[in-house]
Amino acid sequence: MKILVVDDDAIVIKSCKRILEAEGFEVSTVPSADDALEAIKNYDFDLLLIDVKMPKRDGMYLMREIKKGWPEIPVIIMSGYPTPETIADVLNLGANLFIPKPFRPDELVKSVRQVLEKVPGKKPFPTGAG
Repeated sequence: MKILVVDDDAIVIKSCKRILEAEGFEVSTVPSADDALEAIKNYDFDLLLIDVKMPKRDGMYLMREIKKGWPEIPVIIMSGYPTPETIADVLNLGANLFIPKPFRPDELVKSVRQVLEKVPGKKPFPTGAG
């Protein structure tokens, strides 16, 4: 199971990568929406984990682009600004789930598994420490 984490915060990227790899997921990371689009063109990801607030192009822009080109890829949106408007906006754009930052490792793993379980034809749990 390949996951792409998109966040401009190096600490968030490092934490997500460490947590998800410990659970047996293969994790790629990028710091921007533009880098994410490039990665998605070149690799097949099973799930995207995207931050809302990023410089230049934000997570909302990235969500719109993903849903145009790759509507089948499930997306979890994360944000340190969990306003009702932001949550409604990302869910209306097609996000599968919203997770507020900061989150605990078990919350992240639970969210990822919850979304992947609903994807047809995907094995919900990787073989790992799970």
